Amino acid sequence: MKQFFGMSQRGSLDEALQGLRNPQFIMLLSNETQFEGHVSALEKRFPGVPSIGCMGMCYQTSVVERGVGVIAFCDGVVASANVLNQVSAMPVKYIKRLEEDMRKVGGSGHDTVCIDFCTGNDACVLTTINTALRKRDIPLVGGTGGQGKVSANGQVYEDAVAYALVRNQNGRVKTYKENIYHQMGNYRFIASDTDRANYVLGSLNGKPAKQVYKSILHVTDEEILTRTFQNPFGKLNGNDTCIISIKEVCGNALACFRQVNDSDVLILLELGDYEAAVQNTIRQICQDFPRRSAVFSVNCLFRYKLFSERNYMGTYLKQMAELGCHAGFVGYGEHYNNRFVNQSMTCVVFE
Repeated sequence: MKQFFGMSQRGSLDEALQGLRNPQFIMLLSNETQFEGHVSALEKRFPGVPSIGCMGMCYQTSVVERGVGVIAFCDGVVASANVLNQVSAMPVKYIKRLEEDMRKVGGSGHDTVCIDFCTGNDACVLTTINTALRKRDIPLVGGTGGQGKVSANGQVYEDAVAYALVRNQNGRVKTYKENIYHQMGNYRFIASDTDRANYVLGSLNGKPAKQVYKSILHVTDEEILTRTFQNPFGKLNGNDTCIISIKEVCGNALACFRQVNDSDVLILLELGDYEAAVQNTIRQICQDFPRRSAVFSVNCLFRYKLFSERNYMGTYLKQMAELGCHAGFVGYGEHYNNRFVNQSMTCVVFE
């Protein structure tokens, strides 16, 4: 298979599509003012080709912040795209669509991946999707787009998750997740007074969450939102840690980008050697896949901001480009199989 990446910093879809021939699956990354027009124009240009899209930044060797980008797979994939509606209330109502697409595409976790763009309620959505995918051990990579809209096959949807099943006819697929944080000290918290619907964390070990965070890190209210780049929370999940970013201060509580439930066990994380972590990921991918035809990744907005502030983003993209054809988008939350995480990178590699 082959991966195509086209972009236009000025938002010209025609410019972004230059050189694309006979795509078998398309991802559209657009901006909030042109998204719906781009969705319609893309469908007219390539009618019937499975596609999904959302609003967000994209990248290959540079980042497109306000324009448009197109990532497409050609020459050796079978794909099917669709949506699950009502993700805020009842996405399972539409799960038969995914089951039918799995039958249509065929494949298994050896050669097939699910890629998704979601408008919200990610943890519930991923649990729902996984009820179908786990029957064939199909992995998933994706993320949250902006402005509460996604697209599939030329139509725009709200309160939905757009997904695509992509089968590599020429080899394997495998997903990866990169974590650049590790545990800070021996802090261990039991969450309480949570508001699941609004992702609010009220108390830690019976004390106001904001005060606990401030007292440990010696920061002001204003500094909390930038300090989360260095010190997010983590939720233990077996041998893995799901990163939880702080979104805003709500009185004495903290609103997060990921749902926290009463009695969840949380730890405090700190930023590690992110350059070494990136090199470890690249080495592992090269070891697993001596031959690579495509790498599609999702980087968190907070990672993008952190790397940009430290003048590392350009270097990071050059390093990832060493893998071959690498492209991706900047999400507001990252999906890895059945997990919703923050401040991470997830990717899928095609042999």
